[in-house]
Amino acid sequence: MMLMDTSDMICDTYPGDMVGREYMENLYGEDMDRVLHSVVKLKNAVIGNNKQKFHMMSLGVVARLLEFIQNERAAVGLRTESAIVLGSLAKGSQANVKRLVDSGVVPILLQCLNNSNLKFVEGCLRCLRSIFTSQAAPVDLLYTDPGVVPHMLDIVSQSPTTQECICSILAQCCKTSEHQGLLYSNGVIESLAPLLASKMYKVCSHRLWVQMPALRVFCVITYMNQIVSSAVASASVSERSLPDLLVELCLRDKSVEMQMSSAKCLTYMCRANALSSQDSKIVYKALPTLIRMCKKDRSLEERVEGAETLAYLIEVDLELQRIASYSDHLIPTLSEFLRYPSTQTTVMDLKRLDYDMKHSHELKAAALMAFASLGANDEDIRKKIIETENLMDHVVCGLSDPVVRVRLAAVRCLHSLSRSVQQLRTSFQDHAVWKPLMKLLQNADDDMLTVASSTLCNLLLEFSPSKEPMLESGAVDLLCDLTKRDDPALRLNGIWALMNMAFQAEQKVKSQILAALGTDQLFKLLSDPDVNVLMKTLGLLRNLLSNKPHIDHIMGMHGQQIMQAIVLILEGEHTIEVKEQTLCILANISDGTTAKDFIMANDDVLKKITNYMIHANVRLQIAATFCISNLLWNEEEGALERQMKLRDMGVQKLLQQLLSSSDTVLFDKVKTALQQFT
Repeated sequence: MMLMDTSDMICDTYPGDMVGREYMENLYGEDMDRVLHSVVKLKNAVIGNNKQKFHMMSLGVVARLLEFIQNERAAVGLRTESAIVLGSLAKGSQANVKRLVDSGVVPILLQCLNNSNLKFVEGCLRCLRSIFTSQAAPVDLLYTDPGVVPHMLDIVSQSPTTQECICSILAQCCKTSEHQGLLYSNGVIESLAPLLASKMYKVCSHRLWVQMPALRVFCVITYMNQIVSSAVASASVSERSLPDLLVELCLRDKSVEMQMSSAKCLTYMCRANALSSQDSKIVYKALPTLIRMCKKDRSLEERVEGAETLAYLIEVDLELQRIASYSDHLIPTLSEFLRYPSTQTTVMDLKRLDYDMKHSHELKAAALMAFASLGANDEDIRKKIIETENLMDHVVCGLSDPVVRVRLAAVRCLHSLSRSVQQLRTSFQDHAVWKPLMKLLQNADDDMLTVASSTLCNLLLEFSPSKEPMLESGAVDLLCDLTKRDDPALRLNGIWALMNMAFQAEQKVKSQILAALGTDQLFKLLSDPDVNVLMKTLGLLRNLLSNKPHIDHIMGMHGQQIMQAIVLILEGEHTIEVKEQTLCILANISDGTTAKDFIMANDDVLKKITNYMIHANVRLQIAATFCISNLLWNEEEGALERQMKLRDMGVQKLLQQLLSSSDTVLFDKVKTALQQFT
């Protein structure tokens, strides 16, 4: 009779060194019946006893067991019992698993899956399952031999044990998009879909035993994978679609784990655009299931997983955000996460206290992520969230939390809420959120910096009360440093925040930005390969070159370099949006008193402007015409000379031709420009 292997159990006795050596000696005997008997005795001796496992491994038992397993002439019973002992050893400590992996157990057992004896194969699979589901799992070894995964899928249906073990292994070893693609190309959907399609839900049912591992596989293969998600969405079993099966597994009579996993799979398919966010399976099944999982009657782990998955589901969809915000008191429910544990703990509750404290940070992070998604787009929802009792205090405290996950979630929540003009002027100012945010930016990693600097962009908008104190606290230098990072997202946020800072700013602020950034870096950003960085750099330059005295001052210092950069962009292979922004900068320069001379003295630039007046794109025509109108403006000194030169270049005739335009904005710009000629 086999004993259950539960490594938490402690055996009162274990073989000492002499007894251990006796085991080893028996394993090397010539009588194979006695050897088999010794392996069985060894199996029973190590079950549930980590000391014995460690001791026998130290004596080299793994190598001998592998010899039995690899020996095709050995009795299949001996090979099977040897695999079972290795499986028991793998259920010990992580150090044991590492020693097994280092001993080369995994490739040998994977090769043995080709054996025709089912019991032997099951013994190998149980051991592999224990290894691959451990923290020390050697995931890449599963994919070293390209024939392993196809063979596992071929034999998956042979027994409940092969089904459960293979599904558990695949679920744990699918870590990358390459893994997803490999499993998909080898038919994982067709092989595992039937395991979800049973109506047997009794606890003793083998079918229930394998449904969860199979469901986990579908979760990991659909996550952020549009191709696989679409294939799952269109797959069916016995004329029932897999999405319909997943909805069935969300029903309340199923286990909580099954409901959660089914809702997660539907969520991943939705985010991968394989299911519409307005599909009834999402709106009436996945979404309510996840909201229900956040309730107080669920375990802490279930509440965390429910909130995290909910945050991901609704992150980019306004309608789902609105539905979730008024469903089943979700916002008050999530706010309870932030106050956990809420009751006074006594000495009698110390064990519970330890459990609570371990999960407290996970609950906070999950709630803050859910709030971030809820408030991403709708002002009314943001108002509801911020009006939740003490929520801003929790967010601000989260920015200084010792746990990285909580800090990152707090920043994401702050970023979402910072999209509200009203909150920037009220709650954000009342709580001085810029202080912990600036502190957080000092030593943050790139992930944290990306989100925190995005939030900074909003706090530096012209109407934000936080703008002035942040300027005084070194924000300019910090942002200029971001523009020099290798990560395009950080460069973008740095230049974007500087652009916001320069909007309608005083000349001293603009001078501070230029001094900290440096003209070399500014012009380097104007040739950035990332078009978004280029656009925001042009936006910064446009904001710097606003207000006549500011325009003249900056052009007086850097006019030649600015004009060179503008010419390069207008001559380059850039998008319409980039060229439009560049022409708008020229329009700003042409509004200066002395700065416009940089344009009038450059016939090449003037020729380019007139060419854009007759461009096929009306937006470029409007921008070029606006620039010409500023140059022609008859109320400014030197207007007559400028008008004469532009008339000689044929500008007046071009403007007259453009009067036939059907675009009302262009027509008005042309009419205004023509009126300037005297």
